[in-house]
Amino acid sequence: MLDLHMHSTFSDGSLKPAELAQVARQTGIKAVALTDHDTTDGTALLGEACRSEGLVGLAGVEISVDAPKGTLHMLGYGMDVSASGLCAMLTTIRAGRSDRNQEILEKINALGLALTWAEVRSLAGEDIVGRPHFAEAMLRRGYIKSRDEAFDRYLGKGKPGYVDRIRFSAEDSIRVIREAGGIAVLAHPSTLDLSRDALRRAVESYAAVGLSGIEVYYPEHTAAQQKQYAALAKGVGLIMTGGSDFHGARVNPGIRMGHGFGELCVPDDLLEPLMAAISKARKGRTADGRQAGGER
Repeated sequence: MLDLHMHSTFSDGSLKPAELAQVARQTGIKAVALTDHDTTDGTALLGEACRSEGLVGLAGVEISVDAPKGTLHMLGYGMDVSASGLCAMLTTIRAGRSDRNQEILEKINALGLALTWAEVRSLAGEDIVGRPHFAEAMLRRGYIKSRDEAFDRYLGKGKPGYVDRIRFSAEDSIRVIREAGGIAVLAHPSTLDLSRDALRRAVESYAAVGLSGIEVYYPEHTAAQQKQYAALAKGVGLIMTGGSDFHGARVNPGIRMGHGFGELCVPDDLLEPLMAAISKARKGRTADGRQAGGER
């Protein structure tokens, strides 16, 4: 069993990277990837912990991408996390997130819900503050009865406390991941909210600029969707990946690492083609004249 999509306290997860590795071993997972939102700061710690736990640990990232419809995220695996292009993109995204957080705070206060930046920031982990932390602060103040209510009434897209943020194009995200010696994988394609034909066209266009895989196995994918995405990956010549999108207690607490809502199981035989794709990407980067630090 694999779990190639999870989050730590470096973004909006509730467990530290070392704790993720411990839970993975206890769960019987063979390989994991840390795919925090817009940051790779926890990947070295995960790698160290995985070596101690006897697991395969992969550096990863999840980048929010601009999309005309639905929600589009791009997963990166096996990158050189010190590569200059990748670091610059993630720094820009995080700076935009910081500006967004201040706008969200202003909107929430304007709605008559008193929150301070200090109390929201105190609920975050080592790095990134996001909407889940605003939801938690609102819950602790008694303004709402659940975190879901915070998004349904205030923080979700189109709601009075929502603020959009900086996003790069799918093409730019794929390019930066590839230039860092990694592979790009389309995360949870169901969230693109596209018809079958439109999704195929989108995936074919992404593959033309370097997309390597599709996240076929995901807790919210139905059996029919899983079958559709597997056939799409095969038809376009992409690898398949999967993961639980585990966050821990803070976001979707019903999701268990490796098992999702209970039925998820990412098969071990996906690991070999994934590692082969990463190895090919690294060799291609070396052949292109890029060194370990990401500079020519």
